[in-house]
Amino acid sequence: MDSPVAANVLGTAGAVCWSIQLIPQIWINYRRHHTTGLQPSMMLLWAFAGVPLGIYNVVSGFNIALQIQPQILTFLSLVTWAQCHYYSSKWDLKKCLGVTSAIGITLGGLETGLIFALRIPKRNGLQWPLTLMAVLSAVFLSLGVLRHYWDIYTHKTVRGISFLFVFIDALGDLTSLVSIFFERHLDVLGMVIYGSELILWIGVMACGGWFNLKPWVERWLRKKREEDSQMAMGSDEVQRHNAITEHNMPSSTSVFRTPSSEDNVVVRRGARTSEIEV
Repeated sequence: MDSPVAANVLGTAGAVCWSIQLIPQIWINYRRHHTTGLQPSMMLLWAFAGVPLGIYNVVSGFNIALQIQPQILTFLSLVTWAQCHYYSSKWDLKKCLGVTSAIGITLGGLETGLIFALRIPKRNGLQWPLTLMAVLSAVFLSLGVLRHYWDIYTHKTVRGISFLFVFIDALGDLTSLVSIFFERHLDVLGMVIYGSELILWIGVMACGGWFNLKPWVERWLRKKREEDSQMAMGSDEVQRHNAITEHNMPSSTSVFRTPSSEDNVVVRRGARTSEIEV
């Protein structure tokens, strides 16, 4: 399906998602001042994945948005990786900036060199180098997410990761995947790259629903039932108290006594007393 406009629109949407995907995670890390549960190896693998993915997208001639995507992925992944070491490994800021910058420059230089190098075999009709880049990218991305699966399996919960980040990333994968269908040539490897990560993120969200959301809903329902039970018990006590109060109240005849009736009672009592004395 050849529709450059649709491909660019969807690719741009994917690039936007990938531009902001890790921002919620970075912000949460900053607010919490810890990265417990967030795997630094996952972030580093993602940074590595951006290199072959960028090479593949650029050399394959994908739309500009898809060519920019991997660069943003690498940058944000390195920032998050640096946060992991700053908060968890207690690296100082100078060390974080130095090591992260060195890795970023190395990866950028490697990607640039391989882009120029792999254009030569592509012009000669040799496809396996690009295929290798696509496979490496898919492997790095998948290993990064699978590393978090191991943490989920170990702790029986999804911890340290922002579900907003997961959702935005999955949305970026989806839009990027759909954009490939509107390219001039349907690229199967590109579909595998984005599709595999999309499936893995759906799995993480499902685990979050089972291990995080389900217990929370159960606790909320249990608390709601306890509150309803306490309210019902309180209502029963109020009704019992009212019944006791009504039982101890004087009869209705005493309520409607009049002065004349009380005088008659006094007269009758006086007459009865006189008869007894006689």
